[in-house]
Amino acid sequence: MNCGETLARSLAASGVREVYGVPAGKLAPFMGALAAMPGELDWVGVRHESAAAWMAGATRQATGRLAVCAAESGPGSHNLVGGLGSAHNNNVALLAVVSGVPAHLPKPAGLVMETDNDVLFAACTKWRATVRDPAELPGLIDTAIGEALSGRPGPVALSIPPDVLGAPGPEPIAVAPPRPRRAGPDAIEQAAALLRGAERPLLIAGGGAVSAGASVELRALAERLGAAATATQMGLGAVSSESPWFLGHGGVIGGEALIRACREADVVLIAGMRCSSWWWDGSTPVIGERPGQRLIQIDSDAAALGARAAVTLGIEADAREALGALLAALGDEPRREPGPWLTSLREEYIGYRAALRAHEQTADGSMHPAALARELGDALAPDSLAVYDGGHTTFWSNDLTPATAPRTRFHEPGMAHLGFGLPYALALKRHFPERTVVNITGDGAFGFTLAELDTARRYGLAAITVIHNNESWGVIRLGQERSGFELATGLAGSDYAAIARAFGCHGERIERPDEVAPALERAIASGLPAVIDARVGFEPHPGMRRFAAAGTR
Repeated sequence: MNCGETLARSLAASGVREVYGVPAGKLAPFMGALAAMPGELDWVGVRHESAAAWMAGATRQATGRLAVCAAESGPGSHNLVGGLGSAHNNNVALLAVVSGVPAHLPKPAGLVMETDNDVLFAACTKWRATVRDPAELPGLIDTAIGEALSGRPGPVALSIPPDVLGAPGPEPIAVAPPRPRRAGPDAIEQAAALLRGAERPLLIAGGGAVSAGASVELRALAERLGAAATATQMGLGAVSSESPWFLGHGGVIGGEALIRACREADVVLIAGMRCSSWWWDGSTPVIGERPGQRLIQIDSDAAALGARAAVTLGIEADAREALGALLAALGDEPRREPGPWLTSLREEYIGYRAALRAHEQTADGSMHPAALARELGDALAPDSLAVYDGGHTTFWSNDLTPATAPRTRFHEPGMAHLGFGLPYALALKRHFPERTVVNITGDGAFGFTLAELDTARRYGLAAITVIHNNESWGVIRLGQERSGFELATGLAGSDYAAIARAFGCHGERIERPDEVAPALERAIASGLPAVIDARVGFEPHPGMRRFAAAGTR
């Protein structure tokens, strides 16, 4: 057994099932081991290494399992950085495996494709190490998986030189996931007391609540308290968008009812949420800074407690454990009915959403982006999975795509990296082939990773991409025009439906709202990866002003 086999068998024994990457000569011992393990640990070949990292992240978010992205050192490890940055900024666990300079050579060695991976990955991984001796491999695998999954989750990287990968290897190991951290009883009782006395309670679920599987407990707590409830864009679906406690989601782009709830609540509980600039009014968080407001923060990472907003009570714990304990601490107190405050917020939110749904055309007669989002949201089956890619495009999806369950809607708010959507959708389709998977994107964003249509065709991953095609970098153009110029923002002329067909996929173009549902039906019926190129006009989203101002004053 060589170290490549030790690595592969250790990963499989630890629950890893997928390795995403581009074939690499210096990874040959590892890839050879994978070739002997079909169905146990599968290789999925992509066209760019960043897509491998995004697919590994999607696996983690959709299934809760750790996945691996693999790359050659040099250009391969550099290409991983975009996807690793997304995972790092969104607290998504994954393991990157890369090759490197042979261990017996000095550094720098002067080799072609030479990279110091430890330095390269310093800003985009939670932890990283280079294996220089085969005897180190089991211990470093154990540490890597533990670091990825514990505390604040995130991407980790193991660089394994080719001479180490090919050397005789130690016995494989199995790494158990870390145990969820429990909250102390005193902290739980303090939180329960604050919530008992709240007249205007607000609950906010972040990505940590979803990864902990805390949606059931969060919803039960909202019902028990008669509390307003919402979610970050990493927490989409933790609170159902059809719930009578729901006010919109996504922070400052979620509408004025959501902003008012954040300002007027007397007690706010946030679970697995880091309070990023999506939740800022200028440079100040919209929660935790108001006179008299008390903020309870639950997070598995002690360093996150109070890091961005003034916290009344910080609880270092797994979100599911803490929320379950809170429910128990509240005992048999009767369920509260929604009061006048929540009723008024709901009325304001319903009116806001109705106004968005009424849009049909932009000033130039093109389909309004809200109309495309509305028709698509209405047409998706209840068990569909959707990815929100693109910058401004995602705001319309955020408002008008139903999100009724966790791990069904996926966004990339931490880095806001364009182009992650197609790789994410392909990983989702691989895990859930019986469900409709839609990547809702912009034309600019789609261009970053459209080569992965080849990956989709080769593996039969029939995800559907719907493009908000306004033939421009729309937000950038708007900003330039307001500054009195325009430079390089036009993207007219590309026929994305024809490009899809050239890859062996289904492709068609639509221009009217009434064409959306039939086009989706045809794409599903084709059984192929598909692209629906939807021509829309550009229209600033109502939340654009607040979002653009975050962090600027």
